[in-house]
Amino acid sequence: MTPSRSELVRVFGRIGLLSFGGPAAQIALMHRELVETRLWLDETTFLRALSLCMLLPGPEAMQLATYAGWRLRGVPGGLISGGLFVLPGALVISALVALYVLFGDLPLAHAGFLGIKAAVIAIVVQALRKLSSKTLTNRSAWVIAGLSFIAIFAFALPFPLIVCAAGFWGYLCAKPADAPLPRSKWQYPAPGTMIPWLVLWLTPIFGLHFLGPTLLADLGWLFVKLAVVTFGGAYAVLAYMTQTVVEHHQWISTTQMIDALGLAETTPGPLILVTQFVAMLAGYMAGGPAMALAAGVVALWATFIPCFLWIFSTAPILDQVAGRPRLAAALKAITSAVVGVILNLSLWFGMHVLFGEVAFLSLGPVAFWSPVWASFDLLAASLSAFAATLVFVLNLGIGVTLALMIAAGMASYFF
Repeated sequence: MTPSRSELVRVFGRIGLLSFGGPAAQIALMHRELVETRLWLDETTFLRALSLCMLLPGPEAMQLATYAGWRLRGVPGGLISGGLFVLPGALVISALVALYVLFGDLPLAHAGFLGIKAAVIAIVVQALRKLSSKTLTNRSAWVIAGLSFIAIFAFALPFPLIVCAAGFWGYLCAKPADAPLPRSKWQYPAPGTMIPWLVLWLTPIFGLHFLGPTLLADLGWLFVKLAVVTFGGAYAVLAYMTQTVVEHHQWISTTQMIDALGLAETTPGPLILVTQFVAMLAGYMAGGPAMALAAGVVALWATFIPCFLWIFSTAPILDQVAGRPRLAAALKAITSAVVGVILNLSLWFGMHVLFGEVAFLSLGPVAFWSPVWASFDLLAASLSAFAATLVFVLNLGIGVTLALMIAAGMASYFF
């Protein structure tokens, strides 16, 4: 069944508005709407498309929505479905940045944000547990995860380098029986599809580089790099983004970075929209509301235009991509490395929430963050324990958990 464009707008508009809870919940929502309820896609096509999206960098749920629209109505359908998946969350993020700028310094707001930060620790640990249970199924996967953790925690190696090294190792170590098909049987994405989207994606960034404000150019190139290495979801690249925006450029503070992730968790759409929040906040601090809006547009463009590039380029050869064992081996190695990166992120968040002071220690080539134990925050620890109870004992969803933690944080202000 081929839907009309108006039906596509209505259904994917609804999906975009209801896509809370991370990629698992978003994929389940699309499966119910597209496969079970409307019969627009069959089960095999849906699962094969999901496999493709997991092979690609970027938010897999948004790319799956784009693929579904492309499958149903061609490139216009993909633009509709992918755009509507992101747009509601982007509008909410813009409103949250405005509220954060206006009211973020109020004591009551600070108390509410403390509740959000405590919830973020539990949510990130939950994501780590789910990903590790699916990924670390053999000794090799554990070794890759451990090495990636050491590389980023103790040596501060950049995330793109860790991802590339893991993927290259996985590709090389694929079993001989898993060798790729002869080159003559492999069809590559058509340049007529890739090149226009690549030019569309990078031309504005080059324009900013040569003609625009330095901040917008730097933000654009940062999110271009993130778009290429975003395997494993937003949590995987947060450590790299933090290294760049907090430690290197000092556009925002550590506290603001944690607040950004917590508030991004409350919105529909992909969690990678946290890039928009970070960009708008950095833009506001550098140049006021106009710069904030410009920075938000740059972040959205650099982050999500490549999703259309990946899908429109690879969707026509889906069967071949899904059946390439070496690519699957490379992805598995990358996902194992992502577990180590998210473990580092969990420790980083935990230290900055539970301790008032965190020091950066350097011992020769080894350099890492360490808490100042005398600055332990009992209130933050109590809220974190409450958040862990909500997530791991009561198994509450992200939305309910965040609402309760905001209320608990505000209550702590009065009591």
